[in-house]
Amino acid sequence: MADCTGSARRVAAGRALGGSAVCSRRVGRPLAAPVRLDARSGRLAGLRLAAVAAGPLPGLAAERSHAAVDAVLTGDPEVRHAAGRRTVVATARAERLRVGGRWIDVRSPVLLIVSSPGAVRDWTALLPSQRIRVEGGLAPPRYDRDISAVVFCRGPPELVGTPSLVQRVAGDLRAGLRASVGPLGPEERGVLPALVVGDTSLLDPGLEEEFRTTGLAHLLVVSGTNVTLVLGAVLVLARWIGLGARVAPLLGGVAVLAFAVLARPDPSVLRASVMGLVTVVALATGRERQGRPALCAAVLGLVLFEPMLARSYGFTLSVLATAGLLVLAPVWRDRLQRRMPAWLAEAIAIPAAAQVACAPVLAMLSGEVSLVAVAANLMAAPAVAPSTVLGLLAAVAALVSLPLGQALAQVGGLAVSWLVTVAHTGASLRFATVPWPAGVAGAGLLLVAILLGALLLRYAAGRRIVAGCLAGVVAAGVVLHILAPGWPPPGWLLVACDVGQGDALALATGRNAAVVVDAGPEPRLIDRCLRDLRVRKVPLLVLTHGHEDHVDGLPGVLRGRSVGAALVGGLAEPDDVAGSLERPLGSVGVPVRRAEAGQRWRVGRLDITVLGPPAQHPGNPATEGTSEDPGEGFGENEGSAENNASVVLHVRWPDATALLTGDIETEAQRHLAAAADVRADILKVPHHGSASQDPGFLRAVGARVVVTSVGADNSYGHPSAGVLRQLRAGGARSLRTDRDGDVAVAQGTRGLVVVGRRGSGGSSR
Repeated sequence: MADCTGSARRVAAGRALGGSAVCSRRVGRPLAAPVRLDARSGRLAGLRLAAVAAGPLPGLAAERSHAAVDAVLTGDPEVRHAAGRRTVVATARAERLRVGGRWIDVRSPVLLIVSSPGAVRDWTALLPSQRIRVEGGLAPPRYDRDISAVVFCRGPPELVGTPSLVQRVAGDLRAGLRASVGPLGPEERGVLPALVVGDTSLLDPGLEEEFRTTGLAHLLVVSGTNVTLVLGAVLVLARWIGLGARVAPLLGGVAVLAFAVLARPDPSVLRASVMGLVTVVALATGRERQGRPALCAAVLGLVLFEPMLARSYGFTLSVLATAGLLVLAPVWRDRLQRRMPAWLAEAIAIPAAAQVACAPVLAMLSGEVSLVAVAANLMAAPAVAPSTVLGLLAAVAALVSLPLGQALAQVGGLAVSWLVTVAHTGASLRFATVPWPAGVAGAGLLLVAILLGALLLRYAAGRRIVAGCLAGVVAAGVVLHILAPGWPPPGWLLVACDVGQGDALALATGRNAAVVVDAGPEPRLIDRCLRDLRVRKVPLLVLTHGHEDHVDGLPGVLRGRSVGAALVGGLAEPDDVAGSLERPLGSVGVPVRRAEAGQRWRVGRLDITVLGPPAQHPGNPATEGTSEDPGEGFGENEGSAENNASVVLHVRWPDATALLTGDIETEAQRHLAAAADVRADILKVPHHGSASQDPGFLRAVGARVVVTSVGADNSYGHPSAGVLRQLRAGGARSLRTDRDGDVAVAQGTRGLVVVGRRGSGGSSR
C-alpha cells in the first residue's frame, strides 16, 4: 500500500504542481502557497488511491474467490463486441460482500463484466445509482488501478433498490431523445443522440470512424471540447439576438446544467462541464486573462477530486483544447479581424486553436495527423448549435408529446445531415490524414514543428520562409507522386494489407472491386489499404472468425463502399458472431451468411471454394481444440476452438490458386490436409505464422509464394522462427507485412510476382 500511496502522490502532485506554477506566474503570486496546496493535494490523492487497495476485496480478488456482491452502479452498462461475443461492462461501487456464508461491509470500486448473452437486455436497461446484487468470480484488475476488483457475473442482476430521482429524469430524457429520432434516417438517427448526450448506441461504426478521421469525433462524446464548442455556439447566438454581456454567461451556465442532467451527472460529464464553464466565463466576459488562472484552478481541483485524471488522455485533451481556446484563439481572432469580418475571424480561430493545441497528443495516440480537421470543424460549426439545441428540446418535448419531440428532431436532423455530409466528404479525400510517428517522439516532433512555424510566422521574412517551405513540400509531393512506382502493381491478384497484428486481404475481381477477407484490428488501416487499391465495391466480404484482430476493422471496409454479401465464420458461440455483426452490416443492408464447407462462390474471374470449417460435432479434431499428439509440429500448443473454426478458402484465378487459412492451428490443418486438396500457388500462412503449424500441411500445400500477416514487435513471438525455416526450405518466396508493408501478388509475364510496398519483392516461377 505504501508503494501505491507514494506513486499516487508523485503523479498527482507532479501534475498539480505544474498547473499551479503556471497560475502563479500568470497572476504574480508567491509560489509558496501553491506548493503547499500541491503537497496537500498529493497526500490526499495518495490516500484516495490507497483506499482502492484497502479492505478485503483486493485480497479476495487475488485469491480468485467466488462471492455475492451488493453494489451501486456508477455508470451506464455498455455493450462491447469483442472476439465475436457481446459482453456487458459496468462500473459500480461494491458495498457488501458475501463470502463463505458471511456478509462483509466494504466500499470499493469494481468493474462488472457480464458474458451471458441472454442477460444483455436486462443489464442495458439499468440506470446509474441502481442498487443490485450479483454473484460471480472475483479477479484482480489487469490495468485499471482505480478499481479494487473485477467481478465476472453470469445472468441478470437482482434489483435491490431504485435509481435516484436525478438519474431517473436523465434516463427518461435520453429515452425520449431516442424515441424522437426514430423517424430520422439511419445516419442522422445515430449522430443526434451522440451529439447531444454522447449516446452512441445507435451510431454506425463506419460513420463514427469518418468523424474521427475528420477531427469531428469530439462532437460524439461528452468531452470538454464538445461542451466548449456547444456553449460557444450558444454564446454567439445570445450575442446575435442582442443579449447583454451579463446575460450571455447565465445562458451558458443554463446550457451547462441542462447538458449535465441530460448526459448524466457522472464524473466525466462534470469534468467536461467544468472545462466548458471556464472557457465560457472567460470568453463571454471578454476577460481571457482571468480564464487562465481559472483553468489552472479547475485542473488542480479536478485532479484533487479524481487523482486518476492525472493519467487520462481524455482529460489531457480536454485541458489542452480549453487552453488553446483561452490562449491562442483570442490572439488569432484579433489578427484575423484585420483582414475579415469579426464573425468569420472567430469562426476560424476557435477550431484552429483547439486543433493545434491537441495535435501533438492526438498524433501520439493515433500515429497520424489530420489535414482536414480545421476545415471540417469550420464547416461543421454552424450546424452544431441548432442540432444540439433542437435535440435538447426534442428530449424534453417527448416527455409531454412524442409527435412534438419527433417534429423538433426532424428539424434538428437537417442540421445533422450537414455534419454527416462534412464527415463523408472529408474522410473520402485521399490525403485526409497523413502518417506521423506515434508515441512521445511523434508528439515532440509535431510540437517542435508547430512552435517553429509559429516563431517564423511572427516575422515577414519568416512568413516568406514558411510559404516557400509549403510550396516546396507541395512540389515534392507532386514529383514523388509522378515518379514513384505505382501501387498496386499491374495485374495484381491478391494484396495482404499491412494492418498490424491482424489479417486483412483483398482479392482483385475487376475494376475498383475486390473480395475482402477479414478486416484487421482497426478501421483506418484497412480503409487506407482499400483506398490505395482504389476499391469501391466489395461483392463479397469474408470474416474468417470473430477475433478482434480480424473483425474490428469492419467499419473501415464499409466506409464509402458497397458490400454485396458477408460470409461469416463460426465460433464456439456462432450466434454471438452474427449478433456482433448485425448492427454495422444490417445498417447498410448487407446480408450475412454462415460459411460451410463445400460452398462455392463465383465472383468476377474468381472461383472461391469454402474448405472449412467442417461440420462441428464432438470429437472433430478441427473443432475440439485439443492436441494429444503434437507429432513433428513446432510447438505443443493446444489449439483454440475459435481459431480452428476459421473459414478456409481455396481461390482460383485463370492462372493461379491461393489458400487462405484464417487462424487455423495444427489440429485443423491436419484434418484439412486429409479431407481436401489443399495444393495452391499462394499460401496465406495460418495464424500469423505462429508455432502451431503442421509441417505435413505446409508440404501438402506446396506454395511458391507465402505471405504472413503479422504486426511488428508483437508480444506473441509471431512469426515462429521454425515456421520460417520450414517455408524457406521448401523454396517458397516469403514476404511478411511487418517488414514489407502491404504485400501484393501479381500475375507477371513469367509467372507470379510478389511485391512488398516497402521495396522488397521478386518472382516465383
